[in-house]
Amino acid sequence: RRRHGDGAGCDAADLLELRGVSMAKIGPYELDSIVTGDCRELAQALPDESVDLIFTDPVYWQIEDYAWLAELGARVLKPGGNLLAYAGHVQQVECAAEMLRFLNPRPMLTTWMSPPYPRLFGFKMHVNYSFVLWFSKGKGVPERWVVSELGQAYQSKNTGHAWGKNFSAVAYYVEKFTNAGAFVLDPFAGGGTIPAACRLLCRNYLAFEIDPNTAERARDC
Repeated sequence: RRRHGDGAGCDAADLLELRGVSMAKIGPYELDSIVTGDCRELAQALPDESVDLIFTDPVYWQIEDYAWLAELGARVLKPGGNLLAYAGHVQQVECAAEMLRFLNPRPMLTTWMSPPYPRLFGFKMHVNYSFVLWFSKGKGVPERWVVSELGQAYQSKNTGHAWGKNFSAVAYYVEKFTNAGAFVLDPFAGGGTIPAACRLLCRNYLAFEIDPNTAERARDC
């Protein structure tokens, strides 16, 4: 039998075996789907304490989204569940302060990049790493040891979306923070990198994306 916990790929039959027929849906939503709509409205139907990991990439300058995300996590995460959210260099302190109102802070994670570096024109700064804010419900820890800084091999981006994240980095975090069959929620799906990593690694997922065209591309990611 194939081992799924170490990141081996899987298919639909594997997922059905792992989760069972009774877990084919989460609330009103089919598992392993990307739902088009406003995540604030859609997430209201999610059951309490049903999510193992929230992993997402919000719009960095919309600080209120980070506060909402943490408040959502306080409700839907299982005890000991984790929340990972990419954050911008300028906004990460303010985002973290908002999230502290609802969840426990954990060490920050970073992913180093390779040239050409994105630029913050207002600061005359080349950005050579990405921030990942880590919060938990209670004292959450990964399922496997995780490094605080990922190396430069994780730079190339998912081309399905203008702000898509590197697939290898996303898959690394999904594999380290969850076991096969776990349920991962991505409220800001964008180009679908996180759902794609979940499919590869035999994790169940649900993702929300407000833009119909982006959601359609994400389903093909």
